Amino acid sequence: MAPVETTYPNKETLGQRLAGARWILAMAVGGLAGAVLAEELAPVPAVIIGLAILIGATLPVPRRPMVVRQNARGGEPSPVRLGVEERLTALVRALPEAALLLDPRGTVLVANARATGIAASVRVGDPASFAVRVPEVLEAIRASTSDGMPRRIEFAERVPIDRWLRADIVPIRSGDGREGKATEAVLVSFVDLTQQRRVEQMRVDFIANASHELRTPLASLSGFIETLQGPAKNDVAARERFLKIMGEQARRMSRLIDDLLSLSRIELNAHLMPEAEVDLGAVVGHVSDTLSPLGRERGVEIAVLNQAGRVSVRGDRDELIRLFENLVENAMKYGGSGGRVEISITREGGDVLVGVRDFGPGIAPEHVPRLTERFYRVDTAHSREQGGTGLGLAIVKHIVARHRGRLGIDSTPGEGATFSVRLAGEFHTDEKSDMGTAA
Repeated sequence: MAPVETTYPNKETLGQRLAGARWILAMAVGGLAGAVLAEELAPVPAVIIGLAILIGATLPVPRRPMVVRQNARGGEPSPVRLGVEERLTALVRALPEAALLLDPRGTVLVANARATGIAASVRVGDPASFAVRVPEVLEAIRASTSDGMPRRIEFAERVPIDRWLRADIVPIRSGDGREGKATEAVLVSFVDLTQQRRVEQMRVDFIANASHELRTPLASLSGFIETLQGPAKNDVAARERFLKIMGEQARRMSRLIDDLLSLSRIELNAHLMPEAEVDLGAVVGHVSDTLSPLGRERGVEIAVLNQAGRVSVRGDRDELIRLFENLVENAMKYGGSGGRVEISITREGGDVLVGVRDFGPGIAPEHVPRLTERFYRVDTAHSREQGGTGLGLAIVKHIVARHRGRLGIDSTPGEGATFSVRLAGEFHTDEKSDMGTAA
């Protein structure tokens, strides 16, 4: 049986009548003051003011009607002022989390805008099972409606994307919420835990990978030290060979620690964009000059092609040098078989685009999206042979993000790979770059 609504006339209280009296009194006092100022009114007996107060006290004060909802099961009617539903709807819609307000039967009464990004389909008047298709959450809603106890459920969704959510279910009761009162509504709010879970997983993976990366060289050093202290104590040739390997392992650990510290410093200042003006051509020239001897050792030519002239960007010079050094070193390590690495500087609108291209074997498409993950390697054994720590491109990604730029990766197997960095630049067209081709 649907609730019956009955409208009753107002029963005015003394306070309400006094409110009307105050209104009449204010008008009377205002009129008297105006008359005295105009010197057109003789002294007025006090009885006139008293009469005005008496009339105001007897006048009805307009008020909004009251609505009484008759309980379908009988019992005392509960008066509810009009407008409560509107205020409750506005409150649910203003919640910072996705939220649904359900009636005791599980029908959606109110859904805020954020709920549309969480629930599959949200429409007022539909059952909650249409909006939330998780059996554990639906069972928790039924249980909370029945016993009046709040509940919290964490669950995962795999479609359309992987994400983790938490549902907070709070039953709403009238009065003081004591036991025995029937549940009138249920508020279900959702909190997206996806970012938190991903950060936790990244932390776990980071610790596991860092421990693994350090364990291998430490194990090698410990083994060689024991050998040199024991069987190879007097073996000069073995000692020289072992010391060389120990030096390589020590340098590997040193590079790993340096990369970890660099990554931490960059992340610490990720929200602060550098303000200094840096000559980008000079930075690229410095990188080319620094790495050219290494290129000659590996049989790789480094060519700089500047088509943008002199261009400056807002940035941190040391970080930009580290960025392009990592890209060029990677190109020589993994694409050096092509014999050439090109660094191009071009202008695209108001941006400057710096590309580092190699002519090696290229990268398979399935690896490209994960290249900037920490410790991710396409070929782990080859990377370690080349002295890589697995953090180079992660550092590149964070430096580009701090400079509010964009990193692009384009590769075709068998045709090499191109890593490009787009930054906002200031171009000086009246000056010519003195950079040519470095070998």
